[in-house]
Amino acid sequence: MSAGTYTPRPGAAPLHRMIAAQAALETRMLLRNGEQLLLTVVIPALLLVLFSAVDVVDTGAGEAVEFLTPGILALAVMSTAFTGQAIATGFERRYGVLKRLGASPLPRWGLMTAKTLSVLVTEVLQVVLLTVIAFALGWSPQGNPFSVLLLLVLGTVAFSGLGLLMAGTLKAEATLAAANLVFLLLLVGGGVVVPLDRFPEAAQSVLGLLPISALSDGLRDVLQHGAAMPWGDAAVLAVWAVLGLGAAARFFRWE
Repeated sequence: MSAGTYTPRPGAAPLHRMIAAQAALETRMLLRNGEQLLLTVVIPALLLVLFSAVDVVDTGAGEAVEFLTPGILALAVMSTAFTGQAIATGFERRYGVLKRLGASPLPRWGLMTAKTLSVLVTEVLQVVLLTVIAFALGWSPQGNPFSVLLLLVLGTVAFSGLGLLMAGTLKAEATLAAANLVFLLLLVGGGVVVPLDRFPEAAQSVLGLLPISALSDGLRDVLQHGAAMPWGDAAVLAVWAVLGLGAAARFFRWE
């Protein structure tokens, strides 16, 4: 046994281990939060079942579940990456959690990466649950799954940037109110359960540029109509992702 066998080795863990540990913590905190689970899992699932079973909204030709499932998947992404993350991060900022984490060996960009990884893990669970429910309701998807994956990733990045921007610039109470209001408004006007062609033509052109509309329409083109890759919708999501992340990096306040 050498003299240095039990010599202490102070210092930070490797960066990838710190990010993985923080991502696991963020995921556990999210899954233990009943209010967050209601928003991110229960509400999208209930909406899918309700609007598929009850003829409330005219979704056009074909089974309602074929139109609704892509929109509900987009809603699930928004509820986790934007609404849930904005509210949780806003209150972490208010209580000084972000300030303390910012002073830890984990760099601030690493913390944001961990939060994004936590969002992706939650979304995988959401997509699996909603897909199982949709299949039980008679859903028969088409298209390329890689196109669906790309759209979901772009949508996640776009909504995550916007959520962090809101959480880092507004007070926690304002973030709570604004995030929930945006969720409700985009649920109605983002092409999730109500087709955009039901709105006036002047409004359609504006609503079609929203990230939720681009994600809903893109997923619908692939899963319902079998399109290869809706590059126009993907481009809209990419622009929102760049703008959201850029603005969040520029204006985010840690305390």
